[in-house]
Amino acid sequence: MAKIIVNGEAQEVQLPISLTELIRKNDVQQPEMVSVQVNDDFVDRDEWDGVTIKEGDAVDFLYFMGGGSFKV
Repeated sequence: MAKIIVNGEAQEVQLPISLTELIRKNDVQQPEMVSVQVNDDFVDRDEWDGVTIKEGDAVDFLYFMGGGSFKV
């Protein structure tokens, strides 16, 4: 088992594992709406299958929320 960091939490995974597999393993909700960083670098969605996670990698699943104005 290899140790990685996912959203700031230590996690053990069996290598090799692709970024797509890691997303499934972590039951990421609405993966079509998530952005992913590996070691602080954003990974394009079309590259997820080709990115192999390594021991010690830090992976963050990021959801961007839109905002707006609020009037009372």
